[in-house]
Amino acid sequence: MTAERRWRSTGETGRSEAVRGTDEHLSVLFGTSTALFASMAGPAHVLEAANPAFFSAIGGGRRQRTGVPLVQLMPELTAQGFIALLDQVYRSGERHVGRDARVVLGVGDEAREAFFDFTYEARRDAGGNIIGVRMIGVETTQVKHARRLAAEQRALLEQIARQAPLPDVLDGMCRTIEELSPEVIVSVLLADADGRHLRHGAAPSLPEFYNRAIDGIATGEGVGSCGTAAHRRRNVIVTDIADDPLWDDFRDLAGQAGLAACWSTPILAPDGRLLGTFAMYHRVPRSPQDTDLALARVFADTAALAIERHQAEQARQAANAREKAARDDLAFLLAASTSLAGRLDEKQTLHRLATLAAPALAPLAAVDLAEAGRVHRVATVAPTDRARAMLASHTPSRNAEDDAVARVLASGVTEVARRTPTGPGPWHELGVTGYVCVPLLDRGQPFGTLTLLSTDGRPFDGHRVALAEELARRAASAARNARQYTQRAALARDLQTGLLLPDLPDVPGARLAAFYHPAGEGLDIGGDFYDVFPRADGSWAFILGDVCGRGALAATTTALVRHTARAVTSLLDDPVDVVAAVDKALNDRYAQQNTGFVTLVYGHLVPAAEGLDIRLVRAGHTPPLLLSAGHTVDTVEASGGLLGIGIPPRLTARRLTLRPGESLLLYTDGITECRAGGTEQYGEGRLAEALASAPRRPTADDVIRAVTEGVRAFTAGREVDDDQAALVISADEPTPYRDRTPG
Repeated sequence: MTAERRWRSTGETGRSEAVRGTDEHLSVLFGTSTALFASMAGPAHVLEAANPAFFSAIGGGRRQRTGVPLVQLMPELTAQGFIALLDQVYRSGERHVGRDARVVLGVGDEAREAFFDFTYEARRDAGGNIIGVRMIGVETTQVKHARRLAAEQRALLEQIARQAPLPDVLDGMCRTIEELSPEVIVSVLLADADGRHLRHGAAPSLPEFYNRAIDGIATGEGVGSCGTAAHRRRNVIVTDIADDPLWDDFRDLAGQAGLAACWSTPILAPDGRLLGTFAMYHRVPRSPQDTDLALARVFADTAALAIERHQAEQARQAANAREKAARDDLAFLLAASTSLAGRLDEKQTLHRLATLAAPALAPLAAVDLAEAGRVHRVATVAPTDRARAMLASHTPSRNAEDDAVARVLASGVTEVARRTPTGPGPWHELGVTGYVCVPLLDRGQPFGTLTLLSTDGRPFDGHRVALAEELARRAASAARNARQYTQRAALARDLQTGLLLPDLPDVPGARLAAFYHPAGEGLDIGGDFYDVFPRADGSWAFILGDVCGRGALAATTTALVRHTARAVTSLLDDPVDVVAAVDKALNDRYAQQNTGFVTLVYGHLVPAAEGLDIRLVRAGHTPPLLLSAGHTVDTVEASGGLLGIGIPPRLTARRLTLRPGESLLLYTDGITECRAGGTEQYGEGRLAEALASAPRRPTADDVIRAVTEGVRAFTAGREVDDDQAALVISADEPTPYRDRTPG
């Protein structure tokens, strides 16, 4: 007899009825509970009683019935091992407890994954015989999903904290929700900065054609679920796309993608700013449950955090990029300014402008200069010699209709174009795709242009144009300075030449040599001067001096001293009287100016039987040096004060004879006070040694050479701080001299 039959035997009937009554009470007790209860009888596990929670969990509908074996009601349990577990409990009587057991309920499209905590325990009659199995359980699917949801959200938050790329975070979020809810398709759209359009963010399960079609949709009323939710700033639930007017413009697109419902939640920043939308699609019409809306809120908040972090990182990177670009621009302009300022030649400066502009700002650059009504191309830069030659051979037209250079020279305004320049030129051969022509201005007037040519199709943006204009401005300033320097240097040379003798005269019985070296770059007129000129009686006058200061005042003072001496020397025989006349002229002039003083050595020389008869006056100046025939060096002492200070100087004349082979050196303090690398001055001692190093019986040129070589060796070729001047008078063989015939 089978167990089923034994269970049904008459002897057991009374006890079985009692057990069934107990289970019915349990069923009533569990009827209002969320816990699951089911009572099964016999080895076939016939379902005798169950509460509504049990039937709801297994799918309800046609399954909501009793009196049939469980395997018929739920055939999917066999393959999952649950019928075998019931058999084991029925045979052994030992309880079985399951924790978070995974069960697939239903078959085909209606199947769903669920998790349960449950207990299988044997049902016994009054005699202790097993008559069936009782199941008590709790569905833990939501708890399981909540745990998985929390774990996935933690993982997403960790990604956000690690600053993972936003597409990866959003894609992972969509896939997580779709795994938790297999019937859902998730999409995230991102708002533009102005909040007026939505861009594709992530939608791993939507068709690509659908994502492309909605990428960039406007936010507004009636623009599907997402556009409307973004516009309203609140949830938009469309349960049936086929009938909802919000989808009128997108209904066909949704039909092609197989979408029937869409619930969209706006993604908002804490300040209310629109960040995007979070959408959940379904392939069948459906209304959301509270759990669906809660899930949407959780992940919309997570998406908001990810988007805000991404935007903050983008803003930081953009700020860093702007800061780096600003530093690079500043470094470029500083280096350009340094390079341009170091060239005091206008043409070199403009050539340097072209080399600075290309290839830093464009592959091709040309600089044109307007001179005497014509335009000259003065500099070109190109990647190859052939390209440079073609660019250099092009001559801009003066016709503003045909040439950008002519237009910019006429208007003084930068011209930018995304095409080749107008007018003839090697533009096709050079592959030119755009240009910018910037004026070079001097006091608001254009005197040239910088033309940059692109060959890569990349247009000149505002940044490159602004950089080109600033570079041109600095180059124009440097070119103007170079032009002014050239003009000032030429003027200084012309003035200095006018103040110095172009050539020393031939003086009977004497050999003369002179040396003059201006301090610095020679832009200012020096205060050192010398002169040799004839007197009316046939003798000669010589003068060497130093005017306090430099520049125009020094030049006019030098001219005053020289011309006063020349004017009075034929009227006054005594050198003291000549120097006194110079002092009076200075004081008369300085009465209103009170600017500076003059030192000088002035004298007369006349050939004599023994050589040269010299009478000289020293007025506050460095004393002359005498190089004897025996090659000794002596100082020619003569007392006298400064000129032009308002106090009459005490002047005395010193008389000496310069014999053949002897030389008299007059010099300014720029020679003795020049310095080497440190603070030590050249001094009178070194000057005397240099003078003594001249060859035996030296000529005047030999003496000057010895002095200049000694000074140059001491300064090692460095620039001097003060003008240097020297005049050498050497006695030659005597020449017969006749006194002036009285008139």
